[in-house]
Amino acid sequence: MEQRRNILRGLVSGAMLWSAASGVRAQSDFSSGRITVAVRGRGSDVILIPGLASTAEVWRGVADGLAGQKRLHLISVRGFGELAPGANASGAVMATVAGEVRRYISEQGLERPAVIGHSMGGQVGLRVAADAGARIGRVMVVDSSPFFPALISPQATVGDIEPIAQLAYQAVRFLGDEALRSRGRAMGLELGGATDAVFGTMGWQGGDRRVLAQALYEVMTVDLRRRLPDITAPVTVVYGWSADAASPRSRTDSLFRGAYARLRAPAAFVPIEGAEHMVMIDQPTRFMAAVDRFLA
Repeated sequence: MEQRRNILRGLVSGAMLWSAASGVRAQSDFSSGRITVAVRGRGSDVILIPGLASTAEVWRGVADGLAGQKRLHLISVRGFGELAPGANASGAVMATVAGEVRRYISEQGLERPAVIGHSMGGQVGLRVAADAGARIGRVMVVDSSPFFPALISPQATVGDIEPIAQLAYQAVRFLGDEALRSRGRAMGLELGGATDAVFGTMGWQGGDRRVLAQALYEVMTVDLRRRLPDITAPVTVVYGWSADAASPRSRTDSLFRGAYARLRAPAAFVPIEGAEHMVMIDQPTRFMAAVDRFLA
């Protein structure tokens, strides 16, 4: 975990150098109080959406691998990392961010882009695909579920997780993210360790407390399974997996397959051995191979 945090810190500190050296430019003709977009490369369009408390920097390795083949649209959510919260300082986060991604696709005239989202970004990608229909070409969700608690306890409901989500909201909003991590270990005893799984594995780059608290609350309580039949684009689900029966990751294959059972067309499932939640950082070579197959 500490190694992953050091990698993420390095990504953040190197952001300006990466941008200058690799041709990333701000999307100057798109204005949003919810998201920022940087564009890199040429070719067919790929939208990359980071997870909770992460910025587009988590996609640097993927962007380096694809920039010569695709036109990448790197999304960051305002209020995550070093970005000021903007309009995300009040109200819901995920639904409005998804709406802005759809607006971006429409205003920029993107034709059936591929969408890749990690964790919370995967849920945003599912919302975009459900609402945009045939305007989306394909979707990859990375260690993301339409209802995260069901990955730990398949019978869990929003009502079950609500009290824990409220505590998590209060911890982040008023005590900060370090308190969340320590409190998360204690709360993880409930719901079969669901909260511990969320708090202990995310690529936490920090950000505005209110935005982090609200987004975490939504990640824990939003259930998108009823929206899955609205998705017409093919879906690929990538996730960390372990052959060790003692690891919680040994169960992910069946859990993810159950989570996406309501899709109108079966998803393609891609377990990546040796990866935890930050699949693209934990196993970058295997993850990049999965992305190449997805975009082929």
